[in-house]
Amino acid sequence: MDDKSDASFTRREVLKLTAVSMGVATTTMVPLMSRALAEESTGAAKPSTQHVRMTVNGKAIELDLDTRTTLLDALREHLQLTGTKKGCDHGQCGACTAIVDGRRINTCLTFAVMHEGAKVTTIEGLGTPGALHPMQAAFVKHDGYQCGYCTPGQICSAVAVLDEIRRDVPSHVSAELTTRAKFSVDEVRERMSGNICRCGAYSNIIEAITEVAGERA
Repeated sequence: MDDKSDASFTRREVLKLTAVSMGVATTTMVPLMSRALAEESTGAAKPSTQHVRMTVNGKAIELDLDTRTTLLDALREHLQLTGTKKGCDHGQCGACTAIVDGRRINTCLTFAVMHEGAKVTTIEGLGTPGALHPMQAAFVKHDGYQCGYCTPGQICSAVAVLDEIRRDVPSHVSAELTTRAKFSVDEVRERMSGNICRCGAYSNIIEAITEVAGERA
C-alpha cells in the first residue's frame, strides 16, 4: 500500500473534518454548559438581608431588606411612598431628595440599612392636600413647577436649605445679619444647585423659597 496516498488529504477533506469536529464539540459542550449554569443558579447563595427600623414621616416602620437596597427603593418599592422620585439614580438631579435626621440627602446614593433608627421625612410627610406645608403652598402660589417631576425633591431640599442657613450662621452674629443671611438669594441659589429643574422654573422656585424665608424671619 502506498503510504503517501493514505496520508494525503485534499483541502476540501480537511475542511469537512474540521466542521464535523466542531459540530461534535458544540453538541457536547452546550448541554454541559446549560447544566452548569442551572446548577450555579440553584446553588447560588441567597442575598444578604438585614432587619431595619426607622421612623418615616412620623411612623415607626420595620423592614427586612436586601442589604443592597437603596433608601430610595425602600421608600418607593417597600413603603409605596412614590412621591420621592427616581430621576438619574446617580445623585446628579436631586429628584430623590428626602430629609434624614434633619438633613437633606440623595436617597439614591445611600443604602437603607445605613439608616437604622433614622428619622426620614419625604414629601408625603411635609403636608397633606388639606394642610399644605408653607413651602408646598408657596410652590403652588408661585408656580414653582411645570412637569412636576422634580418638585418633591425641590420642596424637601428647600425646606432643609432654610434650616441649613440658620444653623450655619455663627451664634455670635447679630440678629440683623442672621435675618439678612436668610434672605440671600445667591446663598439659596448656590445651596439649591443640586436640584435640577429640566423645565427651567428656577426663578419661581426662588420666589417661593424667599417668601417662606420671609415668613420665618
